[in-house]
Amino acid sequence: MIAIAHFIAISCYLGAAALAAVPFARPVKAPLRGVLAALGLGVAAHVAALLAFARQADAVPLTGLGPSLSFAGLVLAFTLLIVEALARDVSLTVVAAPLAAISTICANTIGLTPGRSAEGMRGVWLFAHIALSFVGIAAFATAAAAGTMYLVQRHELKSRRFGTLFRFFPPLATLDRVNHLAAIAGWLGLTLGVILAGSYSVAYHEMNLPQLLWGGGAWVAVTFLAMGRMTAGWQAQRAAKYSSMSFVAVLLLYVVFRVAGPAAGQFL
Repeated sequence: MIAIAHFIAISCYLGAAALAAVPFARPVKAPLRGVLAALGLGVAAHVAALLAFARQADAVPLTGLGPSLSFAGLVLAFTLLIVEALARDVSLTVVAAPLAAISTICANTIGLTPGRSAEGMRGVWLFAHIALSFVGIAAFATAAAAGTMYLVQRHELKSRRFGTLFRFFPPLATLDRVNHLAAIAGWLGLTLGVILAGSYSVAYHEMNLPQLLWGGGAWVAVTFLAMGRMTAGWQAQRAAKYSSMSFVAVLLLYVVFRVAGPAAGQFL
C-alpha cells in the first residue's frame, strides 16, 4: 500500500511536469486543468502513503531521513498546487514537480525508517518545529524557482528572442509576484520553525550543531530576501538573483553536512 501510493504520487508529479511542458513541443497552451488534476491526485496519493506509513510504523513521518524526504516532497507538491491554482498558470510545475518526485524517489530508495521520536507535549513541540521548517523551505524553493524563471524570461525579452521559452513562461510581473509572496511565506515558516527549535533545545537541553548551523543559515538567507523586498526596496531582478543563488547555497550546505558532518547519516 505504501509503496504503491508513493509510486502513484511520483507518476502523477512527473505526468504533471510532462503536461506542463507540452508548449515546448507544440505551439499550444498547457492544459491547466489537466496539470492541476495530476498534481492533486499525486498529493492525495502521497497523503495516503504517509498516513499508511504513520499507522504501520506508529510514528509521525517527520523524523528519519526517508520519511522526512517523503514529507518534504509532499509539502513542495502541495505548495506548488496552491500557487499554480491561484496564479492560473502551470509553468512552475515544469521545475518544481520533478523536484517533488526526486525527493520522493530518494525517500523510497533510502528506506522509510522512522527516526528517534518523542512522546506527549515534547513530541508535538518537535513535530511542529519540523513541519513549519519544511513549509518554510518549500516556500523558499518556490521563490527560487520563480526567480530563476524571471531571469530566463528577462534574458529572452532583452535579447528579443521570442521563442518557445518566452511564449511558455508567464509574464515578468507574475513571476515577480510569486517570488515576493513565496519569500515572505518562507520567512514566516522558517522563523516559526527556528523559534520552536531554539526553545526546544533550551527546554530539553538538546542541541544538534549541524542542524543548528544549517537551519540558522537557511533562516538568515530567507530573512535577507524577505527584508530586502519588504523594507529595502529590492527590485525584481535583484530579488530574483539573490533568491536563486542563496537557495542553491542552502542546498550545497546541506550536502556538505550530510557528507562530511560528524553525525553523517543522521542529519535530518
